[in-house]
Amino acid sequence: MKILHTADLHLGTPFAGRPPEQAEFLRQELRKVPEKLARLCREQECDLMLLAGDLFDAEPDMDSLTLLQSALEEAGVPVFISPGNHDPFASHSVYAREKWPGNVYIFTRPKMEAVTVEELDCRVYGAGYRSMDCRGLLEGFIASGEEKYHVAVLHGDPTNAASPCCPITRQQVQDSGLHYLALGHIHKGGSFTAGETLCAWPGCPMGRGFDDAAPNGALVVTLEEQVQSQFIPLGTPGFYDLEVSPSALSKVLPAGESRDFYRVTLTGQAPKPDLEALARQYHWLPHLQLRDHTTAETELWQGVGADTLEGVYFRILRDALDRADPQTQATITLAAKISRQILDGQEVVLP
Repeated sequence: MKILHTADLHLGTPFAGRPPEQAEFLRQELRKVPEKLARLCREQECDLMLLAGDLFDAEPDMDSLTLLQSALEEAGVPVFISPGNHDPFASHSVYAREKWPGNVYIFTRPKMEAVTVEELDCRVYGAGYRSMDCRGLLEGFIASGEEKYHVAVLHGDPTNAASPCCPITRQQVQDSGLHYLALGHIHKGGSFTAGETLCAWPGCPMGRGFDDAAPNGALVVTLEEQVQSQFIPLGTPGFYDLEVSPSALSKVLPAGESRDFYRVTLTGQAPKPDLEALARQYHWLPHLQLRDHTTAETELWQGVGADTLEGVYFRILRDALDRADPQTQATITLAAKISRQILDGQEVVLP
């Protein structure tokens, strides 16, 4: 059996605070995510889809809602949704008031329940938030039933036992008796195995800022003798937060057009860069942001011979430099530069 597992779409995100053109670009790209997921589900010949909460950022616009509903219907497989802290179930929520496709099941209670998918010989468990906070829904849970496969979908936090958002522990996962636990909430993907259970979270399928670092995508999970998950990028615009010296800028940026967002912090000792001129050199990257954190180059051998520990240290290096071959001279000079950076309280970036 194969499962498409995704979470944290945050449809309806306004991208406030960004320039209008960027905000509109990101809103339009985010609206494409449901169809990308449905297409991936069909291409991978998945049998089931699990959506682990925060499908909406808050109250969604009707376009985003309609696109999601249509995509889930077109996926053509049973779909199970576990509402999260950004889209909790309530009588006025879209989960209650809107008509959903017949292949979609929404877990509406803050208590684990089960649905059997007979044609897959699978039992799916889940629960949903009723507010922004949620107790640990997996606590005390043990899967039961004669089905071949037991999987669950929750919007929970496996990284913080004190989390207000459905904290989940390794011991709970190990005791659950599940084959696979599909989580949402954490925007950077991860996984662990506890006992016989694989617990995983895919991160968000499209980043909304530099906190949601690329790559972004979904998980395709295969349940056989062993449970395995494969991360598959969705081709959504990514956010890359990088830190390099000015001379290494060309090594980290793409040589051709890209829709991705790059925030590059220039560091190290270097002459003050002209950020506007540098950005023009990469005119094919419309979403490039450069920041200058470089420091002015200092006199490397200042204080040589002074009656101090620093003066003695640099005199020893300078004397060795004069007697060394070219390769050793390069090594000594690098050692002097690093030492000077440390003494000046600068962050050292090793070559």
